[in-house]
Parts: sequence; C-alpha cells; structure tokens
Amino acid sequence: MTVDDEGNYVNQIYKACEFDHPYPCTKLLWAPEKYNGSKDLLATTGDYLRIWNVSDDGSGRGTLVPKKEALLNNNKNSEYCAPLTSFDWNESDPNLIGTSSIDTTCTIWDLATQSARTQLIAHDREVFDLAFARGKDVFASVGADGSVRMFDLRSLEHSTIIYESPNLDPLLRLEWNKQDPNYLATFMVDSRTTIILDIRMPSLPVAELGGHVGCVNGTAWAPHSSCHICTAGDDSQALIWDLSAMSKRPIEDPILAYNADGEINNLQWSKIQPDWVSIGFQDKLQILRV
Repeated sequence: MTVDDEGNYVNQIYKACEFDHPYPCTKLLWAPEKYNGSKDLLATTGDYLRIWNVSDDGSGRGTLVPKKEALLNNNKNSEYCAPLTSFDWNESDPNLIGTSSIDTTCTIWDLATQSARTQLIAHDREVFDLAFARGKDVFASVGADGSVRMFDLRSLEHSTIIYESPNLDPLLRLEWNKQDPNYLATFMVDSRTTIILDIRMPSLPVAELGGHVGCVNGTAWAPHSSCHICTAGDDSQALIWDLSAMSKRPIEDPILAYNADGEINNLQWSKIQPDWVSIGFQDKLQILRV
C-alpha cells in the first residue's frame, strides 16, 4: 500500500529490496509465521542453504535491508558442493528445514544449532524435491529415479516407496496436502498430467489430472481446503481442480481456468489470504483472485 501525491492510498506492488545470490536460486521461502516472530526470515537454496533476515531500513518508504543470517554447509572438507535442488520449511517445528540435492541425498537441518540433524541417501539418482507432511517427523522426496519415497525422522533405517512412474521417468516436484496429509501431488518431466497419490494405497495414483496441453511446471494445494489443487504449465494455463469426488469417478475437468500471457513457470497459493493465487511467467508476477 502506497500513498500518492494527493494523500490517497494506492494498491501497488513495489520492490522493497534486492540482494545478490552467489549461485542461481532454486527455491525461496519465508519462515513459517510462528518462527522467531521478531525477525522476517527468508531461506534460499542454490549452492548452499542460506538464511536471510530482512528488516525495515528506517526510511519510512517501506523499503528493507537484507542481511545474511547463516550459510549451512554439511561438506566443510571440500571446496566443491553438490547443488541443492529444493527445500521445505517445517511448519510444525520451524527449526527444521529439509533440503534435496543432486548428490542423491536429503539433509534435515536444525536452525537452532545451524547444523545437520541427519543426512541420508534418499534416492538412486538426483533428488529434485522434498516436502514435509503435517507435523514435524514425516517427509517425502522425489527424484530422477522416478520414485516418491516417504521417510520418518523417528525411524530413518527404513523408507517407503509410495509410487514409481511407469517407465521410471524422473519426477520433478512434490506437494503434500497439509489439510489431509494422506494425499500427495507430483508430476513427471515433460508431462501434461498431475498425479495424485494416497499414501494409504501405494503404487497406484488415486487420480490423474490431465487438463493441460503443455508440460506441467507447478502445483499448489489449497491451504484452506483438502480437496482443491491448482496446477500450472507451459500451456499458459492455471487450473483449479475439485477432487472431492475422486474416489467415485475420474476427475476430467477443472472447475476454474485462467489463461496467462506466457508459459507459467511457478505458482503459490497464499496461506494468509487463501482467495489469492500468484503465478510467474516470462518476467512477470501476477496475483489472481480465486
């Protein structure tokens, strides 16, 4: 919210601050609401996991000053590192962040001690994404070996393979339904289909959403509903699906659709304002009202 020359409030998105990232950023997330309420913390992955603190610069213009709080590296004996592909910030225990890497590992970091709580070989090939379930102990990952694997921090001797793609095609992204943690969403590389999984029935998808005519690039579960999900892709479409009847019949059509002016690379569904979905395409960010 900004004020124009006549003293009227104007809704406007503006750049509050920017900072250099030493390596291309693969993901960024704000800290969960209940974490360290006195600071606005941001995490990024690329070559390493970094934690940033952004604070008001005192100018009164709403601009911010960024400061690097921590750089987390579990391989201090080498000058080389395996790039991190993604991460997730645990909402139930915000001291925990899980990262995935091209070196086949997942690492769970403890921010309180700024050290790795555990590192495990999660897949046979590169790991592309990781997501926590509701709660602090269970997480899942996907990778180039075409599998979805579920882990429990209380018993890391074993993992459960929830799903394997038909030809072991790489699985790129993973979204866990926080309203109903029985359900996961994932998709394969160069695929037009979003796969919905039920962890109570491993191996077979409970639904396949095939409404896109281009590759799927992102998915986001509704933060306020257990049966709605948004998907976006290279066909410039953002589609919202109602999955409430998926146990009875195939889900063939979305309930809402939006056509952007370019291929949609990513999307987020706001937890604080669930009427809003943001999408990214070309060099633009667009905020859509559901």
